Amino acid sequence: MAEHVALVIGGIIGGLLLLLLLIGVSCWLWKRLCATSTYEELPGTTAASSVQGDKLSLPHARTQTSSPCVTGDACVVGTINPELYKFPEDQSESHFPEGCLGRLWFSVEYQQEAERLLVGLIKVQGLRAPSETCSPLVKLHLLPDERRFLQSRAKRKTASPQFDEHFVFQVSSRSITQRVLRFSVYHVDKQKKHQLLGQVLFPLKNETLLGDCRHVIWRDLEAESLEPPSEFGDLQFCLSYNDRLNRLTVVVLRAKGLQLQEDASCLSVFVKVSLMNHNKFVKCRKTSAVLGSANPVYSETFSFKVDPAELDTASLSLTVLQNAGGDKSCELGRVVVGPYMYTRGKELAHWDEMLGKPRELVKRWHALCRTTEP
Repeated sequence: MAEHVALVIGGIIGGLLLLLLLIGVSCWLWKRLCATSTYEELPGTTAASSVQGDKLSLPHARTQTSSPCVTGDACVVGTINPELYKFPEDQSESHFPEGCLGRLWFSVEYQQEAERLLVGLIKVQGLRAPSETCSPLVKLHLLPDERRFLQSRAKRKTASPQFDEHFVFQVSSRSITQRVLRFSVYHVDKQKKHQLLGQVLFPLKNETLLGDCRHVIWRDLEAESLEPPSEFGDLQFCLSYNDRLNRLTVVVLRAKGLQLQEDASCLSVFVKVSLMNHNKFVKCRKTSAVLGSANPVYSETFSFKVDPAELDTASLSLTVLQNAGGDKSCELGRVVVGPYMYTRGKELAHWDEMLGKPRELVKRWHALCRTTEP
């Protein structure tokens, strides 16, 4: 009888020990699982990034800055940690179009509450230097303000300078989407004279400023137009036709030398793009309105469905209009591009070049003309 009781007690004790062992092993496995599924994000690191076209959006990261040096309504904050802007190798680092003047990388971020525009000047690659020793620097304007600008440090003897500098512009949230960033890249010769190598114009649109993150962007440099404006101004735009999708694309870039009406500072200018067929209206699109500038920048894209059989009878009319109060507007100038049936000269050449280079953007300046006096 005593042996039977001892066996029962031993079995109970053994079961309890086995249960405790299983519980201990389960706890240890659970702790290991939790340790591998969690992490602590260190300051200055990025948890995720997303590429959109030529745009890389990075989460907000900390940077070390020095005491600001104020110049007018803008100030230089210091330098950017270049480690924050490393991103995977892509075509932007290696594929440069023929005749490219250079490529600029920069970042923008708008702090809504502080009403501050943060601009990071990252680097330039592939500058077409005027001599073997290129010493580039960059000037930053927030247009339409031509008087005040910020300037980077000059880099000596390099056609691919790394700047990693950070600038701040103070600009209200009401006017930020009406402003345009201009980066002007100069070569500084031995006599300290500045020779313009190229520029980038970047309109500050809502889609660029949304979200609490810094957007890293690249753009190719453009040569400054040295030709004087035409009588009524000029309009620059791109044309492209995709023969696979039957899609006609128009990119309205900018205008210059517009003859604005009186009190232009409080009125806005926009461009209306109309697709015509046999001189009959088919469809139109409008750009956003830019306030009080004779040299507005738009960089807006519009697409129209056009069958290949209609390319001989279709045309595009681009009209620059100024708001005249209320729903009224007055025409500042117009340009029509299309086939031989409707156009001649530069307008016809632009249309023919578009057809000869399918799926490529063909960019040209065109002089505006007026059909009626305002």
